[in-house]
Amino acid sequence: MADVDHRPSNFIRQIIDKDLASGKHNSVHTRFPPEPNGFLHIGHAKSICLNFGIAEDYQGSCNLRFDDTNPEKENIDFVHSIQQDVKWLGFDWQEPLHYSSDYFDKLYGFAVELIQKGLAYVCFLNAEEMREYRGSLTKPGKHSPTRDTSPEENLALFEKMRAGGFKEGECSLRAKIDMSSPFICMRDPVIYRVKFAHHHQTGDTWCIYPMYDFTHCISDALEGITHSLCTLEFQDNRRLYDWILDNISIDCHPQQIEFSRLNLEYTVMSKRKLQTLVEKQVVQGWDDPRMPTIAGLRRRGYTPESIREFAKRIGVTKQDNIIEMSALESCIRDDLNVRAPRAMAVLDPLKVTITNYPDSELQWLDVSNHPNDDSLGQRQLPFGKVVYIDQADFREEANKKYKRLVTGGCVRLRNAYVIQADEVVKDTNGKVIELLCSYLPETLGENPADGRKVRGVIHWVEATQAKPAEFRVYDRLFSVPNPAAEEDFLQCVNPESLLIKQGLVEPSLQHAAAGHAYQFEREGYYCADSIDSSSERLVFNRTVGLRDSWSDAS
Repeated sequence: MADVDHRPSNFIRQIIDKDLASGKHNSVHTRFPPEPNGFLHIGHAKSICLNFGIAEDYQGSCNLRFDDTNPEKENIDFVHSIQQDVKWLGFDWQEPLHYSSDYFDKLYGFAVELIQKGLAYVCFLNAEEMREYRGSLTKPGKHSPTRDTSPEENLALFEKMRAGGFKEGECSLRAKIDMSSPFICMRDPVIYRVKFAHHHQTGDTWCIYPMYDFTHCISDALEGITHSLCTLEFQDNRRLYDWILDNISIDCHPQQIEFSRLNLEYTVMSKRKLQTLVEKQVVQGWDDPRMPTIAGLRRRGYTPESIREFAKRIGVTKQDNIIEMSALESCIRDDLNVRAPRAMAVLDPLKVTITNYPDSELQWLDVSNHPNDDSLGQRQLPFGKVVYIDQADFREEANKKYKRLVTGGCVRLRNAYVIQADEVVKDTNGKVIELLCSYLPETLGENPADGRKVRGVIHWVEATQAKPAEFRVYDRLFSVPNPAAEEDFLQCVNPESLLIKQGLVEPSLQHAAAGHAYQFEREGYYCADSIDSSSERLVFNRTVGLRDSWSDAS
């Protein structure tokens, strides 16, 4: 076993350490088993980091397995997106790629074995009747009328199911366990149902499909998984997991271990709710940058390093809680602060004419791309007679706390000169449309020689060389911390989760690579949109602000 002193400790790793020390296992084999019925989200990222991270740290193996038992809701596009997400996060699976559908023949054989042992039977109750017969937490269930059918008759009925002799919903195969169990999942759960659906891997070979709970444990065992890690909602189902493996002829019996799922403020983690957002076009797709999907976070500008760091910081526990969104945002800020080159963008342009600057002169200034990393190099910024600043950076009058440009006051243009606002030009409605300013020629890299007070530093772009750009200012998708707890979560959608602005960027960004991150000085961290941005049309997504404005406002 590799040296474990450097590894983060948690209760799962303590179990694994004990198993290895006792000789129960000689190696560690985990798996990440998503259902291909949607895009992965940040909660899945936690599980990916856990399963692949443990396999990596213990020099073991981790399988990527698609638990594809519900063909009506699954498709190959989801399979491909999941593979992309796992690799993007920096992990790779133990070949070959696995599908639960690889085991359909064996699963069918194990179901036959349970029937032969008198531990499974074909039931003809419909869904509503089955709910009634199942009972409640305070009331035991009732036996199905066909519960005591002979194994021989059940085998014939099950073969008829496989041959397409029954309609969907007409019957199912149920495990014969205990209708009075305090655990509802043990009250003769359905393990096979009829579905005339085309499967993305097996085509039309099957018209009966195994249920997830029956499939999952057997797939784990067939693959030799040592530690089957899942979230707490499967805690009661561990009894069914163990019951199935205890009652079929299989050598391997993995240990199921549950941990708390990730709940994140201002979003929802239910695939059903995420799908509703997509279907009702509240968002523009599974990869909308407001979505908590890995694809959405990637398009928004999150890095794999930031997500892995987030998973590390929140840790692994058995205690359900809701993680503050600021914890995730802190990880991406810390990462991009180090790696993102600086640039200037003006989202709400206000024209500034420098009256004492030569009309046709364009000066190119050498500027560092990062204040603390010379390896990121330099770029050239043009400076000329007309520049644009942000409208929020000028007021006709302001108190001393306002550190930007006011009439008669001075500010420094970042990496350039000090200017003074001399005159305001307004339109017929009284809106400021232009500033007439003067610049202090001696202030390039120097303070004003006459001791004039400079209120602050603002960003800008030069008019003739600046490039038009669209800015998608993303914020939190919901206006309440726990939208899943609301009666109608759709009523809690933040109406300002996306603001689109048309502005300007410095010319060095004309060929910004898709997904490339920048710190737009004084604005926030942005990335070139991976789908809509090109050299002909620049589109930048806001990843995160420079600071947590939600905490500041609360």
